[in-house]
Amino acid sequence: MGIMFIKNKSTLIVAAAIFSLVLSACSSSEEVANPQESTTTGQVVIVHAAFYPLEFLAKSIGGDQIQVISLTTPGAEPHDLELTPVQVAELEKTSLALFVDGFMPAVDEAIESQIPDRALDLGQSVTLLESAEHAHEGEVASDEAAVEADVHGAFDPHIWLDPANMILMANAISERLISIDPDRADFYTANTKAINSELAALDNEFTAGLANCELKEIVTSHDAFGYLANAYGFTQHGIAGLSPESEPSPARLVEIAEMVKAEGITTIYYETLVSPAIAQTVADETGATVAVLDPIEGLMEGSTDTFITVMKANFQALIKGQTCS
Repeated sequence: MGIMFIKNKSTLIVAAAIFSLVLSACSSSEEVANPQESTTTGQVVIVHAAFYPLEFLAKSIGGDQIQVISLTTPGAEPHDLELTPVQVAELEKTSLALFVDGFMPAVDEAIESQIPDRALDLGQSVTLLESAEHAHEGEVASDEAAVEADVHGAFDPHIWLDPANMILMANAISERLISIDPDRADFYTANTKAINSELAALDNEFTAGLANCELKEIVTSHDAFGYLANAYGFTQHGIAGLSPESEPSPARLVEIAEMVKAEGITTIYYETLVSPAIAQTVADETGATVAVLDPIEGLMEGSTDTFITVMKANFQALIKGQTCS
C-alpha cells in the first residue's frame, strides 16, 4: 500500500479511527488463529490430525468444543504425502498434533522441527508389532522392500486396525486434551467413554464372528493388516510392502501365487485409495476373486462413512472371504 498524505485535521482523525479499527480486527483474528494450550481465556483448541483414524478419534472426543484439521485430504493416500508450505506454517498454530511416528515421514519431520512439545505420537500408546520388512531383514529382499524398511523403521505403523488399540489411542488423546483444556474435562471424559464403548462392541463382534474361519491366511494388497490379523488369529501376506505404492518383485508375485494355490485361498483383498491391479493380477493367476478390505488410511471425498462403518464392512468381507461360520 502506498503512503497517503493527510491534508487536514478532520481527515486525520477519521483516518486514525479507521486505522485503529483495522488494528483491533487484526489483533482479534490473530488471537483466534493462534490458540495456546489453555482455554481459561476462551481460546479455541486446535487439533491437527495426520490422517483419518486420528481425525475420527479427535472429533469423537472433542466434538464441537475443538477444531480438528486433517493434514490428509479426502481421497489422498497418506503414506508418502508431502505437506504444503501452508500446512507446515499452520502447524505452528496447533494446540495438539496427532500422528503415528513412521507412517508419514513428511509429518514426522514437520512435527519434529516445528512443534515437538505439542505433538502426541499415538504409536507410544500401544504395543507395536515388528514390520514385515524388518522381520525378513536377513532374507533376500527387493530394493523396494529394503527402502521401505529404512523409511518406516522396525515397526508396523498401522496400529488403528485393531479396535483395542483404538481404545488405547482414544484414552491417550483424551488425557492430553484434558491437560490442555481442564475446564472441559468432564465433556472429554464422557465422549471418550462413549466412543470406547462403540470400539469395544466392534472388537467383540470381530472376536465372535471371526472365531471359526476355514481360511486363516489373508492376502492383501499391502502390509496394512498386521494388527487386525494378530488380534483375530489370521496370518497376513501383503503382496506389496508397508506402502501401497511400492511395486512387488516378480519373485514376490510368484511366491504369493504359489501360496494362494497351496492354501486354497479364495479371496485376494484390495483397497479403496489405490489401484486394484496388483490384487487382480494375483487373482487372475490363481483363480481367486477380489474383494475390498479397507485399511482406513483415509476416506473417499464425499463419503458418509466413519471408522466404525468401514470396519463393519471389513468384518463382512472377512466373514465371506475367509469362510467363517
